Amino acid sequence: MKICLLTGCASGIGRHLTGVLLREGYSVAATDVAISQLHQAARTDHWPADRTLLLPLNVRSETDWQYVIRQTLDRWQRIDIGLNIAGVIRPGYVATITQEDIDFMVDVNLKGVMLGTRYLAELMIRQQTGHIINIASLAGLAPVPGLGIYSATKFAVRAFSLAAAGELRPQGVVVSVICPDLVDTDMLAQQLGRPEAALSFSGSRVLTVQDVERAVLQKAIARRQLEIMIPNSRGWLGKIGNLFPKLGLALTNRLIRKGLARQQQLR
Repeated sequence: MKICLLTGCASGIGRHLTGVLLREGYSVAATDVAISQLHQAARTDHWPADRTLLLPLNVRSETDWQYVIRQTLDRWQRIDIGLNIAGVIRPGYVATITQEDIDFMVDVNLKGVMLGTRYLAELMIRQQTGHIINIASLAGLAPVPGLGIYSATKFAVRAFSLAAAGELRPQGVVVSVICPDLVDTDMLAQQLGRPEAALSFSGSRVLTVQDVERAVLQKAIARRQLEIMIPNSRGWLGKIGNLFPKLGLALTNRLIRKGLARQQQLR
């Protein structure tokens, strides 16, 4: 039986993956800053109490990270897989974004992943085994106008994860980074009606949490892939656009128009 620690489990991708891993036979330390919502999710989804540990976690807090790892070790003595999933978004143009928005997204999306990776890595090095999976975004492969701060945090998550992978592999610890396109979660609802977020809606379809599930189970955990893009084709398009910024901007303007039309369809 493998032990997993997940963040952002009260909703969205984190909640879905918690249920999936429990059904697959894992034991799960499920964490979230919204602890009452987390307990409600556990009741609604019938998570088995004997294999589930519900813990409060503000991913921005070093103290909280130390606490949840200590509590998980007290229960199961090890952590085999850690998934840094928690993330936030606040659409906004660079000329109007507030300092509070900047602090919030940088602290949760980037600092939270860095702290989680740091404390999981320390433990897994002692164990001489373990797997850290960080959720970034296709917005971490190519810059997204209208979501500049969010995109910057995801660029940084990807870079940090790849650097961590290089450091930790010789010590028996695997790191994977998953970069999904827009997923049908509460984060999608936050972007509807916001023209700043139009580029997020320019893909051929909105991803489901099941798409992310397959990436986690089949590519990250089973194959231990370093970088996983969902979908792969759109990921490569983002990478090519990032290699040639002028071409990327020209392509971006076309995709924004497509995204605005798609937003109208979904509203």
